[in-house]
Amino acid sequence: MSLAFPHTAYEKEDQATIGSILKLLAYFDMFDHPISIEEIQSFIPQKIYRNKLILTLEKLVFDKLIFCYNGFYSLRNDECLSAKRIRANNLAEPMIGKANEMAKFFFRFPYVRGIGISGSLSKKVAAEDSDIDLFIITRSNRLWIARTLMFLFIKLFYLVKRPYWYCLNYFIDEEALQIEEKNVFTAIETMTLIPVCGNGTMDKFFNANSWITNYYHDYATVTNNHKTYSNKHWIKTLIEWSLNNRVGSWLDNYFFRLTKKRWNKMEGKGITNEKGQRFGMKADKHFSKPNPVFFQEKLLARYSNRLNELKAKLPDYFN
Repeated sequence: MSLAFPHTAYEKEDQATIGSILKLLAYFDMFDHPISIEEIQSFIPQKIYRNKLILTLEKLVFDKLIFCYNGFYSLRNDECLSAKRIRANNLAEPMIGKANEMAKFFFRFPYVRGIGISGSLSKKVAAEDSDIDLFIITRSNRLWIARTLMFLFIKLFYLVKRPYWYCLNYFIDEEALQIEEKNVFTAIETMTLIPVCGNGTMDKFFNANSWITNYYHDYATVTNNHKTYSNKHWIKTLIEWSLNNRVGSWLDNYFFRLTKKRWNKMEGKGITNEKGQRFGMKADKHFSKPNPVFFQEKLLARYSNRLNELKAKLPDYFN
C-alpha cells in the first residue's frame, strides 16, 4: 500500500535518484520484468539508504510515475507482470539446482578454470522452455580444446536425454577476463552472474571488470569473495599434463580455425536456431561469444529509444 504523499515537485537532490530509478525500470521493462527494492538499491549508480529509497519509491508510486504490485516495481500499471515474475522465480529454483550440478560436472573438463550461471536464470527467473546458460572461463590459449570437448559431450548427451537445454555459448580465457563491450547490458549481466566453480578465477574475473562501478556503486559488494566449488578430477589433471605442449597448442589453434570457418558459413547463410533466432557467434583465440550485432546492439538501441521517450515526458529527472 502506498503512503498518502501530496503531489510535490521533488527536491533537486532527489531528482538524480529518481532519474536513475526510472532508467533502471525502463531497462527491465523491456523484459517485462518488474524488480524489487533490493534490486533497485543495487542497480542504481547512487548509494542510497534503504529508508530514503523506500520514501522516494512511495512518493513515485503515489504520483503514479511508477507502480508497485506484490513488492515489485514497474513503469507499467499491470499487476500481471508481478504475478508472472513470481511464477518465474518459482520455476527458477529447481533449474538453478540443476545448473549448479551441471556446472560442477563441466568443471571436471580439461582447462576449465571457472563457471558461472548467466542469462535469465542468473536473475532467478525462468520459463518452462528456458535455457540454462553457463559462462565459462578457461586456461589461457586452451579455450578451444575445452570448448570442443564440452560440446562433443553435449551432442552425445542430447542423443540420450535432454531434460534441460544447456547453453554453453559464452567462453573467455584467462587472457580475456575483461568484458570487451562496456555498456548497461554487459554491466547487469556481469553483476548478476552466479559463480559456481573456480579456485579464485571468478573473483579475478569480477576484479577485472571493475569498470562496472561506473554504472552501479554496489558492484564490488555484490560480487566480492564468492565461495565456489574447486575440486579437480585426476582425469582432468592427466589430460592437461599430456596437452601442455606444442601438440596442445596446435590442437587449440586447429579447433579455433575449424569452428570459426563453420560459424562464418552459418552466419552467411542466415541460419536460425530452434526458437527462430538468427545464428551469430563471435570467435577469437581468447573468447567465444554471441555476436553483439544480433541481440545486444539491438537491445541497446531499443533502450535508448525508451529513454528518449521518458526524457521527453519527464524532462526534470534527466540531465
